[in-house]
Amino acid sequence: MGKVTCDITITADGYSAGHNQSEDRPFGDDGGDGRGDRLHAWFSETAEENKAEIEKITAAKAFIMGRNMFGPVRGAWDRPWNGWWGEDPPYHAPVYVLTHHPREPQPMDGGTTFHFVTDGVESALAHARAAAGDADVAICGGATTVNQFLAAGLIDELRLHISPLTLGAGTRLFDGVPPLRLELVGARAASLVTHVTYRVLT
Repeated sequence: MGKVTCDITITADGYSAGHNQSEDRPFGDDGGDGRGDRLHAWFSETAEENKAEIEKITAAKAFIMGRNMFGPVRGAWDRPWNGWWGEDPPYHAPVYVLTHHPREPQPMDGGTTFHFVTDGVESALAHARAAAGDADVAICGGATTVNQFLAAGLIDELRLHISPLTLGAGTRLFDGVPPLRLELVGARAASLVTHVTYRVLT
């Protein structure tokens, strides 16, 4: 059985998004344009420098994300929405979206299919493990979803990508999570980010 990994970009004070998120500003008040231009500059502007870390992000064979990461639609699915990534999302594998509102699976180009799970994180993980086989399952985010998995003790490896800025408010990693024991596996500083990997100890 593979590992359950998690990659998430956060600020130096632990936030993955600011307040006032919307369809036009998915990362809210992030000190830039609200589309993650500052928070995720390491990914968009210096991709070659961070190639190894980016490849690890999409190496899993099944993914889990929260409803807010999938898109801005709240409540019932009252309009079409297939994610932020266009017709060919970068996952190329099954993606399980946590939601309170049922919806039929959404196949996309490139092998990605979004499945909508209404019965919690453990059910989503069971579906993802079955799909991934012996390969890894990745928890994509956002921070609220990651916090649920951390609180339930369901993440084996936590990979933080720390951008050199602070927000002071927003959605924060580790909120509501009981104390954890983390073992440092690796760390690397790049020009726009510091990558830190921890093993989550039981």
